[in-house]
Amino acid sequence: MMALPFLLLASIISALAQFPTDFFWGTATASYQVEGAWNQDMRGPSIWDTFSHAGRCYNNDTGDVADDHYNRVKEDIQIMKELGISHYRMSFSWTRIFPTGEGHVNQKGVDHYNMEINALLAAGITPFITLFHWDLPQPFQDRYGGWLQAPIQDKFSAYAEFCFKTFGDRVKHWLTLNEPHTVAINGYYDGVHAPGRCSDRAMCPQGDGVTEPYIVAHNMLLSHAKAVKIYREKFSHQNGSIGLALDSAFGVPLTDRPADVEAATRFMEFFVGWFADPIFGKDGDYPASMRKNVGNRLPRFSPQEKNLLKGSADFFALNHYTSSYISDTNRSGTPGYNNDQKLISSPFKNGKPIGPRADSPWLYVYPPGIAGILNWLHKRYGPDTHFIITENGCDVPGENQMPIPVALKDTFRVNYYKDYLYYLETAIKQGIKVKGYFAWSLMDNFEWNDGYHFRFGLHYVDYTTQRRYQKDSAKFFKNFITSQ
Repeated sequence: MMALPFLLLASIISALAQFPTDFFWGTATASYQVEGAWNQDMRGPSIWDTFSHAGRCYNNDTGDVADDHYNRVKEDIQIMKELGISHYRMSFSWTRIFPTGEGHVNQKGVDHYNMEINALLAAGITPFITLFHWDLPQPFQDRYGGWLQAPIQDKFSAYAEFCFKTFGDRVKHWLTLNEPHTVAINGYYDGVHAPGRCSDRAMCPQGDGVTEPYIVAHNMLLSHAKAVKIYREKFSHQNGSIGLALDSAFGVPLTDRPADVEAATRFMEFFVGWFADPIFGKDGDYPASMRKNVGNRLPRFSPQEKNLLKGSADFFALNHYTSSYISDTNRSGTPGYNNDQKLISSPFKNGKPIGPRADSPWLYVYPPGIAGILNWLHKRYGPDTHFIITENGCDVPGENQMPIPVALKDTFRVNYYKDYLYYLETAIKQGIKVKGYFAWSLMDNFEWNDGYHFRFGLHYVDYTTQRRYQKDSAKFFKNFITSQ
């Protein structure tokens, strides 16, 4: 059978899928991953500057330059405009606005974000702002251990209030935090992300992975809730909406044994329920399975804190990439997040993967997972829950080693988007209220501890010249949007 030309194939695929007329399409980035200009215009140090400068990332890579987006905003907005997106999810660099996290306001940072917001609006693109995408001010890490002490809650809410007041006349969509689960686990449990805390002294100079992730999560949740309270009480006249971005893989029971089915539920509860139950759940508390398995290491909310948290999001923002097989286990071991779950998570079943592996070792392609996770959340939090997919995407096996012309023909990524969007549409047809979708990412960028080893962009970035090149996935995405 003769292969169809790429654009014809994309047209056929697009014609088969029809999303709601009010559905919006966008792409996403994060400040530290794309901006660069790490010490330009009075920006202060963040924990990712410290972490990467200490050689903790692949190949000693840093975000010092990244995509130089800070100096190329207008060029990149033109790329967005050509892509046909209506929304752009970006994050503010906290230390670009407050170099030490608080106190003195850096007007150059404020002017920069005003310029970017205004340029987006002028291009017909709606800004969707994340206040915290992992780049915590270093002074707060030094003083409070980052998210380990309660004062960080008021530091964050003060920063949030300034942003609402300064930018909220034009910004109508806010996310307080991005992936608190990743911050707690990667930053404070296994130490592979900033601030690099864990129990293994061969890897981390400080930290206690048994207790700290749960404390960090607790303080992040309360920081979010306090910021939302400020937004709703002081800035309701801005007529905006606010939430937080939660990530989750989908857990597929390894077998139909009741123990494995229960383990898959437990996996989801420890992953996304940890943060979603206190906000979207009926009880305003952590999942019962966590209370049982973690015991007194899991902090408790006061009645006032439960009330503060409950309902503190206008929509459910979901980052989803991959899925895994889950099986029950009674294995014992050192207390900590992995063993607390009493399960085994693996991409393999009888030696066969759940789907093709992308470039990143954690990312296996399983398109039904996006419908699976949405159905699980829909069932748990009710039919009136509104969802926005705030991240979804993949890297292509071997992409970073390919010559640019070869890398631009990213059929693997095109197929990923095609199949995940099919199952997303399926979930919507089943009655799940999904309002928008952000592809990760607009362009290749600094992939945290993996440095520049992996590429997730719709656009290829030659980091030596800073030239951007359109990949086939960008063409597919544009064609898909146009067809809706």
